[in-house]
Amino acid sequence: MRLFRAGCLVRTAHVLLTWLITLVLFLHNTDLRRCEERGELLPPVLFGSTVLLSVMMYFTVSLMDPGFVLSDNDTQHTITHDGNEELEVMIPCNQKFQRQRRCGYCSLLQPMRARHCKECKKCVRRFDHHCPWMENCVGERNHRWFLMYLCIQFLAVSWGLQTAWSGVTFAPTWHQWFVQNGFLLGALGVTGIFSLVVLLLLCIHLYLAAINTTTWEFMSRHRIAYLKTCDSEENPFDRGMICNLWVFFCVCRTMAWERVYSRRTNGTV
Repeated sequence: MRLFRAGCLVRTAHVLLTWLITLVLFLHNTDLRRCEERGELLPPVLFGSTVLLSVMMYFTVSLMDPGFVLSDNDTQHTITHDGNEELEVMIPCNQKFQRQRRCGYCSLLQPMRARHCKECKKCVRRFDHHCPWMENCVGERNHRWFLMYLCIQFLAVSWGLQTAWSGVTFAPTWHQWFVQNGFLLGALGVTGIFSLVVLLLLCIHLYLAAINTTTWEFMSRHRIAYLKTCDSEENPFDRGMICNLWVFFCVCRTMAWERVYSRRTNGTV
């Protein structure tokens, strides 16, 4: 049912813009069109498949649960039964976690690194940001999928940029040139802008994943209670780039960040 909420127009606009540009690239005399005319179907099929995959990934990230906190029991169960034997050994049983915070909006206990999203009206685990283009939050459950979507989207828009440029033709006058290339110039502008934006987001989120932090923590460190006591360069959740990336991409369960935080800040090894 979430498809028919406020994000319906945003998602519809995304799909229409994507396929409109794709149609323009196939109808004009671009590299893709010339490959079709020569009977070389592999490049057009690969490009179409990439665009289709990017749309599918967009809806996957846009419609999936980013890690909403559903109840107090859900929060307490995660902290006491996270199933990480290594952390259980490293942290004494009587280790006191930092006092939990009750959300001022939905009145639920917030696990560490969670934040209430005013747009979604729910608390989100390991909150990163609310993406207006997705009309959904990016959090613990869909952050890895968001980054993979950025990779596929960058491949699609950069390929589209190159394809649009290949179809631009010369004309004896500026007026004729604009008439001949008007739609391609529009596609060139949109794919060029999206290429830069997606590349920037991809680099930022790869960096954040490598140091195990979030956009919210990176931008609002001075306002976050569990980071105020740390040095300006200290990240209590950083366990090294390889381990951080492994947890980010390969660990699908909910993490008890209170345990990681206590281990690092108390120096228990």
